[in-house]
Amino acid sequence: MNNNIVLEARGLRKTYQDEQIKVEVLKDVDLTLAAGELVAVIGSSGVGKSTLLHLLGGLDKYTAGEVRIQGQEWSHQSEVQRCHLRNEKIGFVYQLHHLLPEFNVLENVCMPLLIAGEKPVLAQEKAADILEKVGLAHRLHHRIGELSGGERQRTAIARALVKSPACVLADEPTGNLDQHTAEKVYDLFVELNHTYQTSLILVTHDMRLAERLEKVYQIVDKKLERQR
Repeated sequence: MNNNIVLEARGLRKTYQDEQIKVEVLKDVDLTLAAGELVAVIGSSGVGKSTLLHLLGGLDKYTAGEVRIQGQEWSHQSEVQRCHLRNEKIGFVYQLHHLLPEFNVLENVCMPLLIAGEKPVLAQEKAADILEKVGLAHRLHHRIGELSGGERQRTAIARALVKSPACVLADEPTGNLDQHTAEKVYDLFVELNHTYQTSLILVTHDMRLAERLEKVYQIVDKKLERQR
């Protein structure tokens, strides 16, 4: 295995089927993500961008093909192993931040560490450190409802990065933000990428953001095509 390859998909297909209807969403998708690489995936609404991220991140099972995260194939893992791999290797950021409103900022960012068995004191230290890096040191003990949209998304990014994952999968992370705040969130992704060498796959409909990344792919006719 090439140690520089973080995530690799080969011949990836996804078909949804019930008793009466069969819908093919993705077919023959190939993608290789190197360490520290910044990649955008674009495409119109409903073409399968979110489905692709779910398959790459082990959140959904593919119909055919394979996906390897640092050499480990998702379909070869038990459900417990899949959960462990996701928590260790991948950070997720969504358009809707999915933060827990009953907990404060620090507690939300601590969650992946505590789930992995980290001691609470060490988890809080690591969470506080990453929150400082995203400019939220003054918000540690605020509840999620007290934050602005941009602050909530920065909290979600901190939570995704707190375990130093090999790869971050971001699904329209700036979709609910105004253009100025979206630019700041994007700049934060790039800054943290330079600091941690974490790879990024960013699904977006915002071409201004996509064009600033190293590679741009588009989903066309259920396939992934390199645009730049």
